[in-house]
Formats: sequence, C-alpha cells, structure tokens
Amino acid sequence: MTKSTGFPPELLKQSATERLAYFENYTVAHPRLKEVYDKLMGTIAEPAGASFIFVYGASGVGKTTLRLRVEQKLTELALSLLESDRGCVPVVGVEAVAPESRNFNWKDYYTRALIALEEPLIDYKFDYGVRGISRDNNFGKINVESKVVAPALRRALENALKHRHPDVFFVDEAQHFSKMASGHKLQDQLDCLKSLANMTGILHCLLGTYELLTFRNLSGQLSRRSVDIHFRRYCADNPEDVQAFKSVLLTFQQHMPLAETPDLVSHWEYLYERSLGCVGILKNWLTRAFKDALNREATTVTLKDLQQRAWSVAQCKRMFQEIQEGERQLSETETDVQNLRSALGLDTKPITLSEETPKTTRPSRKVGKRKPKRDPIGVQEDVS
Repeated sequence: MTKSTGFPPELLKQSATERLAYFENYTVAHPRLKEVYDKLMGTIAEPAGASFIFVYGASGVGKTTLRLRVEQKLTELALSLLESDRGCVPVVGVEAVAPESRNFNWKDYYTRALIALEEPLIDYKFDYGVRGISRDNNFGKINVESKVVAPALRRALENALKHRHPDVFFVDEAQHFSKMASGHKLQDQLDCLKSLANMTGILHCLLGTYELLTFRNLSGQLSRRSVDIHFRRYCADNPEDVQAFKSVLLTFQQHMPLAETPDLVSHWEYLYERSLGCVGILKNWLTRAFKDALNREATTVTLKDLQQRAWSVAQCKRMFQEIQEGERQLSETETDVQNLRSALGLDTKPITLSEETPKTTRPSRKVGKRKPKRDPIGVQEDVS
C-alpha cells in the first residue's frame, strides 16, 4: 500500500460493503463545487430582492451534491434558532418528479413538498386550513386523502411554508416543470411558481440541467427577480481546469479503501473523455469500478476495471451534444452586447467580454498515454 491514502486504515479490515459505503458517501470539495457553493450561500444570505435562484449545469456535474452540502450548512447555522422556534424547518428539499404523461403533476408535487415540510420529529403542530390533510397522532406523519384536489394542496403548502419559514426551498431536477404540452402552459407553470414564492415570501432555488434554461427568459419580471448560477464542468483546453480535474482524481484514488492505491491520474485523459469533465459522472463511474474490484477481491482498481464500466462513445457523444447546446445558450458574444446597446440608443463601441465557457478541444494524445512530465497536483479540502 502506498503512503498517500486519505481513508482510515482500519477500513481495510472491514467488509467490502462498508468500504464501498465509505467511498459512495465521500465527496470532494473541488474548486468548481466550492465556487458555486459560495455563490449560492451568499445569495441565500442576501437575496437582494430575488424570489428565485436558478442553478443549472450538465447532468452529472454535481448539483445534488451541492444541494446536500448547502442543506447541511444551513441546518448547522440554524441550530441556535431551533432552540427558540421548534416549529421551524431551516431548509427544505424536494425533487420535481418527471411526469408519466405530457403534463407536470402539480398534485404530486404539492404532496411531496408537504411531506418534506412536515418533519415528524417536530412537536410543533399547526392547522393546514384544508379538509382532508391531517397529521397522524401516533407516528407524526402527514396524511393526505386522495380526494384533496391540487388547489387545496396548494393552499396547504402555502400555510406550511409560512409556519415553517425555511431560509430556502430547494427543488432538484426542476427541468421537469417544463414538461408541458405547449409554450402557453409553460408560462402558466412559471406563474404558478412565482405566485407561490411571492405569497409565502420564501426564496425558491431551482436546480436542473440546461433544460431549465427554457424558463430563463420567459418574462422580464422573472428575469428581474431571479439570480442565475451556472455550475460549469471542467474544460480540457483550460490549464487550470485540467489541473483541478487531476486533483479530483488524486483525491478520489487516495480515498478508495484498497490495499494498493490505484493510479487514476495517469489515465486522466481517458477519465476526462468518458466523464466529459463532470465530477458527478466521474464519481458514479469510479464507484462502479471500485465495486467490481471489491467483488473480485482485488488489491486495486485497474484500467481494465475502468474500461468495463465506462460509458460508450455513443452515450458520451449524446451527453456532450446536450452540454454544448446549453453552454451555447449561456454564451454572450460581442455582437449580442452591441445589439442591446444599439436598441437602447447607446454607443456601439467595441466592448471586450470575458468568455464564460471556453471551447473544449479533443486531447491530441492517445487515451492512457502519459505526458513526458507530470504536473504537480494538490489534494482538495472538504467544504466546511
């Protein structure tokens, strides 16, 4: 075993299940995650009149990990308040479930949100103001009768948000709100969310893929009252991004409870190629390869393990097409700025813009081939 390990040594004496659970629960506070975390926490603390926060990025970039980190921190910060206000729920998180039909199921969404708000360990009770919704006296769980219609559930949710007054209401996979039959109904979806945020005074944070950009410019009023946060992936033609990606690999390899530390960094190009620079995709891939190594009682994870669990080229191409389209929609060219200035009656003199999302180039070397000289790599610390 190499000296550079980050996991507790006693894990090597534990079962494969326990070692796998350790790695599955381990997260790396890499630069991109810390950057978005700081922006999100700052906006929650000082929303400056915003009703919505939109956090979007590629599927598998780490948005759910971000949400769980923020939820944990907000709960820690609220511990002193909970001593005096036991009915408070400092943060609430739900997932917008993809509809089985073409239309988003609001009744299901309201029900899930009510369940998330009605923490059974809280003794403080309140009246939902809606017949058919009550709390079980024995187990403390909310009961919603099937006859309760969506508008009634909406009123119950409004009352619950006012009584629990969380700092922020998280909605993961929020792109599912856009699953509607027409553009007109999509505007209705947006108005419904906006009304809920306005009537309760609760900041809503919607996390999703680039499909969430559909909501971005539906109305000027929403644009004025929302904050956009782009959770970007790592790009191969950016030296700082490459260095950060290698650091992530180094940290992951040091936290695999194996007798021999795998050398993931040597294969960084291959790992980048099939993860597209998304740490969430990378972590899922490494977890599956790690499980295979444990199942065959191997001392380390090999390149063959990685290859057997890699996404196919066709899958990667499809995912990358969606990423490129999302990044294209977020890019602002000099022409875009000059057109706006012209429409406003301003001088259209050239303006230098920093490029938010650099283009990604394909690695020139073959997969798995190492550079003549390796770059220094540092281990990232966890988000506090």
